[in-house]
Amino acid sequence: MRFAVPLGIFTILVVFLGIGLSLDPRHVPSPLIGKPIPKFNLQSVSVPAQDITTADLHGQVFLLNVWASWCAACVAEHPLLVELAGSGTVDIVGLNYKDTREDAMAWLRKNGDPYRLSLRDPVGDLGLDLGVYGVPETFLIDAEGIIRYKHIGPLTPRELTSILLPLLAGLDVTPS
Repeated sequence: MRFAVPLGIFTILVVFLGIGLSLDPRHVPSPLIGKPIPKFNLQSVSVPAQDITTADLHGQVFLLNVWASWCAACVAEHPLLVELAGSGTVDIVGLNYKDTREDAMAWLRKNGDPYRLSLRDPVGDLGLDLGVYGVPETFLIDAEGIIRYKHIGPLTPRELTSILLPLLAGLDVTPS
């Protein structure tokens, strides 16, 4: 009887641990799903004199991919983004996160540029507003500027075909 309480506590802890281990660590619910993308006014990576605002992207369905030249996981997902961009399925907008313009441009020249345009977020302000945990992260934005989906970590062919493409099929996608 004297071991009943510790055994009960241990059993409860094991149950909670089992539940925790069965969860997908990349699935972190975002409070921004169903809400408008935060307003921004950022420079283009490739054309520093060009400012891009939230309004410039309104009316288009696109993926917003948060990336950086210093990100090893970004290298892993990049060929998939290049392939997706080449397919014409959807426009991809890059958000170059906490990076220098020079490093970003060199990285794109070396690895290919899947982005219709890439925004500079050198101090991470937009990333913070989006609730970015780390790079890479990808958001699906609808034509009204509403965030429909957030993926944390590198995209894989499995996530693309099982999650993103079906979500895109439900939206009016007209790549530019």
